[in-house]
Amino acid sequence: MSNTFSVLIVEDDFHVGRLHAGYVDAVPGFHALPPAPTAAEGLKVITAQRPDLVLLDVYLPDASGLDLLRTIDTDAMMLSAASDPESLRKAMRRGALAYLIKPFSAEVLATRLRGYARYRRVLSETGTVTQDRLESAWQALHPNSPTAGAKSNSATEIAVLAALATRGDQSAADVAAAVGISRTTAQRYLSSLADDGAIAITLRYGTTGRP
Repeated sequence: MSNTFSVLIVEDDFHVGRLHAGYVDAVPGFHALPPAPTAAEGLKVITAQRPDLVLLDVYLPDASGLDLLRTIDTDAMMLSAASDPESLRKAMRRGALAYLIKPFSAEVLATRLRGYARYRRVLSETGTVTQDRLESAWQALHPNSPTAGAKSNSATEIAVLAALATRGDQSAADVAAAVGISRTTAQRYLSSLADDGAIAITLRYGTTGRP
């Protein structure tokens, strides 16, 4: 999986498109492509460049963003002033990962993007997806859902934090050994904690096999 997620914004208002692109570029690990002003242009960019994530407005000059959502096989979130229940239900039925009602702050979008990064990371691991892993992915996408609190209270996360408390400067391998989990799982928890601002991750140079 790429270290940077490419994001296409499909928005007919030039100023709003640039504003939202700035919001995206301010989140580490995300890069906004030039916004597309129409559904047709958006589809052309999606087909040619295959962005990781599409941020779609409902009101576009040539078609509804909800109709475009139905035709693309790409992760998508809706960013729109459309707040009627039917638009929201239709967006969910057609696969929108989130729906943000305009106007919203940079931090609201940043929270959704960080959640999306965690969602991709959880589901990028090899092996069969367990129910717990599926729940972790769902909670990452819906940080304000009633079940989202379960993530921060998980026994594994508490154990990871406890291991870090004994000595702050540790590698993923150190944490894995201390907690009794795989290195991959340790890296996932460490990345999630870093996304939430609970810890800081730095690269360690001069050693082998211990990033």
